[in-house]
Amino acid sequence: MKRVLITTDYLRPGDEVDAYLRGAGLDTVHAPMTGKRDPDDLAGLLAGIDAALVANEPMTAEVLARAPKLRVVVRTGVGYDSIDVAAAARRGISVSNLPGVNANAVAEYTFGLLLAGARRLVQSASGVARGEWPREDGHELRGSTLGLIGYGAAARAVVPLARAFGMDVVCTSALRGPEVRFTGLPELLSTSDYVSVHTALTERTRGLLDAAAFELMKPTALLVNTARGAIVDEGALVSAVLSGEIAGAALDVVGEEPLPADSPLRGVPGIVVYSHLAGQTAEARRATGLRGAEELVAALDGRARFVVNGEK
Repeated sequence: MKRVLITTDYLRPGDEVDAYLRGAGLDTVHAPMTGKRDPDDLAGLLAGIDAALVANEPMTAEVLARAPKLRVVVRTGVGYDSIDVAAAARRGISVSNLPGVNANAVAEYTFGLLLAGARRLVQSASGVARGEWPREDGHELRGSTLGLIGYGAAARAVVPLARAFGMDVVCTSALRGPEVRFTGLPELLSTSDYVSVHTALTERTRGLLDAAAFELMKPTALLVNTARGAIVDEGALVSAVLSGEIAGAALDVVGEEPLPADSPLRGVPGIVVYSHLAGQTAEARRATGLRGAEELVAALDGRARFVVNGEK
C-alpha cells in the first residue's frame, strides 16, 4: 500500500480528504506544519513516503534527496516557491499546485485590506483599545486607481470588486482584458493610489518592490501584498513609510513567517502585518483539500493535471 504524508495543518485524520485518500487505497500519515520545521525532521517524515500533500514548508534538494520513494508532491495552494521543482524533476518527482483554487478568497481578502487601509480601521480599533478615540480622516475608494502587479486568477477576481467600488484598474501583465488598462510597472507605480501584489515569486520578481519602486509611488499610496513576502524589499519599505514616500502597507505575507520578534516591520506606524490568511476560508480550505487529494491520486496514476515541473 502506498503511503501519503499530509502536512497541511487544517487537514485532519478522519476528515473527507483522509477518507478520499484511504478510499483510493492509500495509507495516510498526518504531520501538520504549525511553524518552522527542521529539515532533518521533514526528511525523516518523508522516509518510506510515496506522495505528499504539503503546506509551504521548504522541500529543498537536500530534503528530496533523502526521500527515495517519493514520486508525487502536491501543494495545497497556488504558490510553490518553497519546493525545489528542478531538483524534484531530476529525481522523477512530479510537483503540482492548485491554480485558482482560492482566487475568490484572496480577492475578497484583498478588498478587506484595501478598505481597512483606506479607512484606517486597524488604527482606529487599536486606539480605542488603548482608551483613545481616534478621529483621523480616511479615504473613499471610489474614483481612485488600483494597480495590480500580476493578473492571475486572484487578480482577475479583484477586478469586478474594484469596478463595483468605482475604482479604475491598471495592471502590468501582458494578458488582456476589457475591464483593465495595461501598462508598464513604472507607470503603474506612479499613477496608482493602491498597489496590490498578485504575482508569483520568481528570481525576476524577488525584491521587485525596492527603494527605486517606492520612490515612484505617490506619497498617499498604500501597498497591499497577498502574494509572497520576498517580492517586497522589507527594509526599503520601512524606510519609504517612515520617510513619507508612501503612506503605508498592508502585508498578509512577509519574508520570514511567522514574523520574527526583531523584524523591522514591527511597530512602524502605517504598516500592518497579518498572518497569511488571504486564502484561508472554510470554503477555500475544503476546495483546496479535496482538489489536492484528487490531484495526488491522479498523479500517482500518471494523470496529473497541474504539474509545474514537467518538460519545458
